[in-house]
Amino acid sequence: MRYEKASVALLSILLVSALTVAPALAVNQAQAKEQGVQTNQPQTKADPDPAKATEQAPEKFRVKLDTTKGPVVIEVNRAWSPKGADRFYNLVKLGFYTDIAFFRVIDGFMAQFGIHGNPQVSAKWRDAKIADDPVKQSNLRGFVSYAMAGPNTRTTQLFINYADRNSQLDRSGFSPFGKVVEGIENIDNLYSGYGEGAPSGKGPNQGLVQTQGNAYLRKSFPHLDYIKNATIVE
Repeated sequence: MRYEKASVALLSILLVSALTVAPALAVNQAQAKEQGVQTNQPQTKADPDPAKATEQAPEKFRVKLDTTKGPVVIEVNRAWSPKGADRFYNLVKLGFYTDIAFFRVIDGFMAQFGIHGNPQVSAKWRDAKIADDPVKQSNLRGFVSYAMAGPNTRTTQLFINYADRNSQLDRSGFSPFGKVVEGIENIDNLYSGYGEGAPSGKGPNQGLVQTQGNAYLRKSFPHLDYIKNATIVE
């Protein structure tokens, strides 16, 4: 089953590890030149700075994602995961989630997003890690958590659970901070045809997404869905 394969690949949901990211970036820059992908992309209109991500979030708030499949509303409960909620609140206010790809969508498991389309912005956030929060809610269908590369490595990448049977994520320390309250059907309809990411599958290579951004994704994976923008609605 697709879900069983995804469960076996659970740890691959993690970000590129600190032990491999430096050599991977050098190799991926060389690959970019070979593939003819432009890496010196212009700055985005919103050029979010991690140093500005200092506000404490409200106890509850909602964020609307305007996606290529339609609107999605996430309700955040700060009590579930305070540090995670604060980071998400600041990322949205700073305009980070603008033109952001759902680059890893696995049927029956989850939809992952949160690498910025501009490599210069991604580089700023790569080491802007936040400490872990205790897991107070289960990773049920529609619940939103951060991807990680081990303890205390949450940055900007998130995933939305597709199934209620993702409890193994709870034991691994993935702490939900919110849930989809409107538009879950649009999350269900995200393009999933590329499957697992490289090197385990044929989908996007996260290292190349980091170094080449949306230019790489749009050239090599044209059917991916995107978050056009994200706004705090209440």
